[in-house]
Amino acid sequence: MNDTLPNIQKSQLHPIDIGRLAHPGDPTHPPRILMLYGSLRQRSYSRLLTQEAARILQTLGAEVKIFNPSGLPLVDDAPDTHEKVQELRTLSLWSEAHVWCSPERHGAMTGVMKTQIDWLPLAPIGGFRPTQGRTLALMQVSGGSQSFNTVNQMRILGRWMRMITIPNQSSVAKAFLEFDEDGRMNPSPYYNRMVDVMEELMKFTILTRGRSDYLVDRYSERVESAEDLSKRVNQQSI
Repeated sequence: MNDTLPNIQKSQLHPIDIGRLAHPGDPTHPPRILMLYGSLRQRSYSRLLTQEAARILQTLGAEVKIFNPSGLPLVDDAPDTHEKVQELRTLSLWSEAHVWCSPERHGAMTGVMKTQIDWLPLAPIGGFRPTQGRTLALMQVSGGSQSFNTVNQMRILGRWMRMITIPNQSSVAKAFLEFDEDGRMNPSPYYNRMVDVMEELMKFTILTRGRSDYLVDRYSERVESAEDLSKRVNQQSI
């Protein structure tokens, strides 16, 4: 992946001012961001947009990993011990933020995109939930005129997965016109919006990651935990 940024005005891409976002004692390592895309085509515009966004995130100081969905089985068509499922879940547990980027197909996100999300459970894995409390940025590509069906759908999913979905989003219309032969995104307002979204994701991730456990601490879960503890302690026999 070519890491140069020919479309960026370097003087205007400001470093993230961590001092204005983080508190003393907050994590100081590079934000860990998992990126998912929703197409298996050889020339996948959702993958190309994801890679373009990854360059921006890396320039802003993030550690980025992109999951390749090729070979990921349909949910319930394979056990969760499948190597691709385990890879996806391990990456999500590692992450502090996600970027989801899907084509719009038949007015909705693709099955490839939905399958990845469906393999991520709300229940804890080894005591840790793979999505709760993480920040999320949304992008979509369209073959025709601009649409927001897919990002709107994914925004609902992000909320359902208990993620902090940032306000900004990117929707690239007629994506086949927005990338050159080498797969690099052309300069355009679409490109600038993508940069905006990645910049915002970095800020929200740094702002919230040091206190995400507190943000998702819930009364209902504390009550349930207390009841379970009481039952265990007061049981008559082991």
